[in-house]
Amino acid sequence: MTDIAAPHKAALDRPHLQNLSLVSRRYRAERRFRLYGMLAIGVTAVFLLLLLGDIFLKGLPAFTENRLVMSLAADQSVIDPQNTRDPKAILAGDYDTLIKDGLRAQFPDVTSRADRKLLLGLLSAGAADDFRSTIVANPGLIGSTVKVPVLLSDDADQYLKGAQTGSLRTAGAGTLTLTAEGDRYRLASTAGDFDEALGRVKAYINEALATGNIELDRLNTEVSRITQNLTGLEDRLKAATQSAVEADIQLATADRDKAVSDLSSLTSARDALKVRVDDLSRRAAAPAQKEVMTDLLPSLLIEANGGVFRAREVAGNDILAEILIAPTTPEAARPGTWQTQVLTTPESSRRVSDKEAAWLERLKASGSIENGIAWRFFTSGDSREPELAGIRGALTGSILTLLVTLALCLPLGVGAAIYLEEFAPKNRLTGLIEVNINNLAAVPSIVFGLLGLAMFLNFFGMPRSAPLVGGLVLALLVLPTIIIASRAALKAVPPSIKEAALGIGASHQQAIFHHVHHWPCPAS
Repeated sequence: MTDIAAPHKAALDRPHLQNLSLVSRRYRAERRFRLYGMLAIGVTAVFLLLLLGDIFLKGLPAFTENRLVMSLAADQSVIDPQNTRDPKAILAGDYDTLIKDGLRAQFPDVTSRADRKLLLGLLSAGAADDFRSTIVANPGLIGSTVKVPVLLSDDADQYLKGAQTGSLRTAGAGTLTLTAEGDRYRLASTAGDFDEALGRVKAYINEALATGNIELDRLNTEVSRITQNLTGLEDRLKAATQSAVEADIQLATADRDKAVSDLSSLTSARDALKVRVDDLSRRAAAPAQKEVMTDLLPSLLIEANGGVFRAREVAGNDILAEILIAPTTPEAARPGTWQTQVLTTPESSRRVSDKEAAWLERLKASGSIENGIAWRFFTSGDSREPELAGIRGALTGSILTLLVTLALCLPLGVGAAIYLEEFAPKNRLTGLIEVNINNLAAVPSIVFGLLGLAMFLNFFGMPRSAPLVGGLVLALLVLPTIIIASRAALKAVPPSIKEAALGIGASHQQAIFHHVHHWPCPAS
């Protein structure tokens, strides 16, 4: 004991520990090992935090929504306060018409039927729900002007959240002149403001060309492979036809037809891609002086004099553009009063068109767009419209399923653990039960799911998609774990606790439920 408890210096005085450098190296190695362990834990914690942070940041936009704030007149001729049109309804009325008219009034130059339909597509199918709820909650608002948040469509919401395309804005450095050329405008800048936009378009063309060549090579390889396989499938079909085995003929025919269909689909995709690659090659080889814009290239929008133009031909000093929103005046725009916007994702690759983007940007610039918490995500059920869908149904079903699970597995699991640990005789039967419980704890969850499908649904005929069935399956899944954990907790109680209770005359049941169950006892 003295040798073991001796300090480190005394131990070094012994003959077999005289090599101080060896001992020092050993202690340094031990410190390095501990440092490596702490470093490994730190690196793991950092990566875990990065993962959780990435999940949180990417999931956060799902809990917010963009709304269009509108001042609407709650016209009594449209809203029916007396419910004369529909006695069963509460303040029935054409709320949608009021909202649509209010949106059209903000864009009076949108006159064509197609453009008006496109404009109204920015609104959600449930845009009138909040308006109706406001009037129902306070009927006294009828006849007055009401400020209402109107829900936007999922595509408009995603655009405003930056999920559909990147947006690069640049203030104009030169004076912009607007010259009408038919139904288009020639926009010219005195400072070469369009050089940067032209450079971005050229850079996109080169990147798209490189990507297209890689994909074209892959499609050519795949077409060659299927063509070779098709020859073998044709030979296989001939052999099956000669053998006159109907099953072989049908199988060979199905394989041949599938290969023909795949080859036709891939060939069409390859040909379409080759046309695009050829066009990109021609554009990339052309001098970087002028570019004809299409919906396959990034979009260039110019905001000037209250209007929005979309570029159709881009050069360094001027562009030929079409009108998306009509300008208030054709006069020249001074430096800093106009700006360019590049939508980095081509129009053909996003769900929001350039016109819709221009309208949304105009509404955003006017302060009519607000972003807030999407409470309907928690209070709404399933919906075909993404912006109206919520988790209420799934959340309610999960809570009910957990309640059924807890109501079944907790009393059964704890009771089984107490019986097996304290009351059951130690024989082959209880040993077999314990082995089966341990085995069930290691069974994959999919097996319990198949068991629930076979027994509860198919055999007993219980209703599908019901919390009762899910709760029963989950109870079977966690019951072995609860039994094992409860038995381990009972074993952790010192035997002296039960023996003391038995020694003062308590029964076995009293010793279990009044002493073992409540150990450790709280301080009195």
